[in-house]
Amino acid sequence: MDTKKAESLWAHLHWLIVLGQQGSYTAAAARLGVSKAAMSQRITELERAVGVTLVRRTTRSMRLTEAGQRLVDQTREPFEQIAHSFLNARDLAGEPRGLIRVTVPVALGRQQLVPRLTDFLLAHPSIRIEMEFSDRLSSLAMEGFDLAIRHAAAPPDTHVAWRLCATRSVLVASRAYLRRKGTPLTPHMLAAHDCLHYPRGQETNVWSFERRGGRARQAERMTVPIDGPLAANNSEALRDAAQAGLGIALLPDFSAQAGLQAGKLVEVLPEWRPTGAFADEIYAIRPYSLHIPRAVTLFVEHLREALKAGFEV
Repeated sequence: MDTKKAESLWAHLHWLIVLGQQGSYTAAAARLGVSKAAMSQRITELERAVGVTLVRRTTRSMRLTEAGQRLVDQTREPFEQIAHSFLNARDLAGEPRGLIRVTVPVALGRQQLVPRLTDFLLAHPSIRIEMEFSDRLSSLAMEGFDLAIRHAAAPPDTHVAWRLCATRSVLVASRAYLRRKGTPLTPHMLAAHDCLHYPRGQETNVWSFERRGGRARQAERMTVPIDGPLAANNSEALRDAAQAGLGIALLPDFSAQAGLQAGKLVEVLPEWRPTGAFADEIYAIRPYSLHIPRAVTLFVEHLREALKAGFEV
């Protein structure tokens, strides 16, 4: 096949790649915005040009032949690089634009992220944000999210991650509760208190602590069993229950911040640092790809600047 003929089939190769990714003519045609008949015609023309069957078709399914799969494997990366270059060039032209789909934990999103969106969206009127509030860990690629905001010990190696800020866990209660039940002076004394906790599946309900400061070379660590009238997988619910005087709650600092600053909550056992309950870092995470849209990059930069001070309590 001469060079000119090969060049005329570049679009056909791209359609074959999309067909392999989508797994059906109907889905591939929808992805490309063409008819199913046009899709089938392009693949037939490509097979005629290379002289070998590339797709096995039945009334119910299709699959690439060995030759078709090899052709897709060998040409996918160059086409991805072309798409990457095109998107980079488009991002540099004019103002940033597009939809950013973000999944965020409920409490962190409602209390800390939403109040920080206004300035960003006013500064970039062609960017839209669709935010899903969920404490469930989502499959970003499968569910079509551009970004996830998560508190995590370490981001997955298969994703791109930006550290936004540090976070910590804090033990809190209302003054009314502490007047009624007394203030614990050591973690062991929590056994006599109503502890509001985040359930961890079938695990035993325990809280772990590390003693701050002190003269010992090694930190003092302690794990204590706890129990109480309420367990909830949402830190806002635990915070509200603590503010109402129901018990002592272990919260991430971003949930406790407003209650502590308003005097509705006070920190309990401040010389002990809770460990293992919630992660110590907040990250913005996205699936790995050659191209990161400019809108996403700008949004992450905005969050890093807005959250750089962390959540002072």
